[in-house]
Amino acid sequence: MAVTLPAEVLGRYRRFTLYNSPYAAHDHGCAVDLYPGDATQPDLEDGDAVLAPSPVAGEVVGTRTVTAPSKPYAAAEDHLILVDTGVGSGEVAFRTDDGENPIARMLHVDPSVEAGDRVTVGDTLGRLVRAGFFAPWVANHLHLGFRSPDADPYRASGSLPLALDPALRLEAVSWDGTGTVVAAGETYAVLDTPAHPAPGEGFAGLAGTVGVGDGTGDEGRIGVLDGGLPHYDGGGLLRVDEGADGGVTGGSVEFLGTRVGHSEGRDVDWDDVTVFANGEPVRGIALAPARDRLGVKLVGEGVSLAVGTDVTVTVEHSDTV
Repeated sequence: MAVTLPAEVLGRYRRFTLYNSPYAAHDHGCAVDLYPGDATQPDLEDGDAVLAPSPVAGEVVGTRTVTAPSKPYAAAEDHLILVDTGVGSGEVAFRTDDGENPIARMLHVDPSVEAGDRVTVGDTLGRLVRAGFFAPWVANHLHLGFRSPDADPYRASGSLPLALDPALRLEAVSWDGTGTVVAAGETYAVLDTPAHPAPGEGFAGLAGTVGVGDGTGDEGRIGVLDGGLPHYDGGGLLRVDEGADGGVTGGSVEFLGTRVGHSEGRDVDWDDVTVFANGEPVRGIALAPARDRLGVKLVGEGVSLAVGTDVTVTVEHSDTV
C-alpha cells in the first residue's frame, strides 16, 4: 500500500528528496523532505526559507514537541504536526492504493496551528525549525510521511511507501564531473553545473545508469539519483527510463564512470566509495531533484573550496584509494 505524491504539490517546492537522509523513516522512500522557496527564497547557500507551506489539506489532529539531538548550530526541540487528510475537501487529495485518506505526519516546523484547525495546501503551518536532527550542511525543510488511519501516528517508524505522480516531470541530467564553485561555507560547496534543462517547468536530477556490464535486462537504463552519496548508507534511483518507480529489477549503478552501488527496485545500497574534489576527499554529494537550479552540492566538515574555484569531481572505490 503506497501514497502517491501529486505533481502539483511537489511543484510548490524547489527541491525534494525521498532518500537524502540518515534516518530510518526514509528507508525505501517512505518519507519525503520538501524544501520551500522560490526566486526570493533560494537554497542554503543564499539563506534558508523561513515559513512552511502545507503540502496537504485536512484537519490538524495533534501536535507534539520532542527533544532533538544536541548540536551547537541547531534548536534543542523539534515538533510533529498530524493532519487527517480525509477531513474536509481540498483541491489536492492524498489516498492510499486502496482508497484510504491517510494521516499526514510532518516534522521540522514550530507549529502555528493546533488540533481542530483546518488547513489547505499552501497554508502556513508555522516557522521551519533547524533542529539537531539536521547535518550542518542541510537546509531548512519540511519532512512528510503518511500513516494508515488505524496506525499509531506518533511512532517514529511505520510510514507508508511513497510513489511519484506519473504526471511529474523529472529529467535525468548527465554530468562530466566538472564545475565552478558558486557558493560555499564551512560544510558545503555548490557547483554551477550541470544546468537545469528547463528551470521552473519540472524537476531534474543527476543521472545514474543501471546494469552496466551486468548482462541483465535493465542494462544501460538511466534514472535520477537521490540520496547522500556515500555519506548515508543508501539512496534511490528514481524514474528509470521514465518507467514506474521501482520498475528496475536490480543491478549495478554507475555514476561518473564508476560503479557506486547496487539497486533493488528503486533502492540503492552504496558501495564503499570516496568522492574527491580536485583530488581531495570530501564527505559526499547531496543528491536531490530540483525545480529551478540543479548544480552539485559537495558536503562535509571542513570543505575548503572557495567561490570561483574550478573543480573536478571523481568517485573511486575506497580499496583503490
